[in-house]
Amino acid sequence: MTSSYVFQPPSVSTVPVVGGGNYPVRRIYCVGRNYEAHAREMGFAVDREEPFFFLKPGDTVELDGARIPYPRMTGNYHYEVELVVAIGKAGADIPVADAASHIFGYAVGLDMTRRDVQIAAREKGRPWDMGKAFDRSAPIGEIVPVARWNAVAEATVTLDVNGERRQESRLAKLIWSVDEIIHWLSRYMDLAPGDLIYTGTPEGVGAVVRGDALEARIDGLPPLRVSVT
Repeated sequence: MTSSYVFQPPSVSTVPVVGGGNYPVRRIYCVGRNYEAHAREMGFAVDREEPFFFLKPGDTVELDGARIPYPRMTGNYHYEVELVVAIGKAGADIPVADAASHIFGYAVGLDMTRRDVQIAAREKGRPWDMGKAFDRSAPIGEIVPVARWNAVAEATVTLDVNGERRQESRLAKLIWSVDEIIHWLSRYMDLAPGDLIYTGTPEGVGAVVRGDALEARIDGLPPLRVSVT
């Protein structure tokens, strides 16, 4: 028996890969409060017990050069620059020592946030989804395969708004390392090729308005430039 869809399925979101090809996005996972200074600026003590995660839909990615409309239902639209890890091999309950073998590549990304919506939900004990997982909330630069770049320990991460430096730190300051993040996340969810992991943002997060131009960089990775319209 031949089955048919009742409407055309949506296309799969993809991210360009340096060297050729496109990476099809399956899921987007994000790590919360993974830099000590950022945790403190948000009013929280550092917690090394266990990382926590939230998700964004796969179709929230935007690519380099995107013009992103200021989102509805917010008056406090924030940037958060992050290292993004692209998974290339499936796994569950992955040991820390094996985590690196599951990585396809890396990119720089932005976890765009409706901060007022997030804080209101947090204060009421409600989920963060409408503050974090909205349309166009996951801009990402080109993905560089691990064979071309694997300098996580040495790299600096920065975010400029209209040419003014707003965020600057080193990936070495991650509370939970990339390998530890993969280990913990894979205990909760089966990871698969197409999964992106946004690994957390350093201090200096803040608001943007219409007309602002953002430039996110991590040493050795293609930059990510987006504007707010």
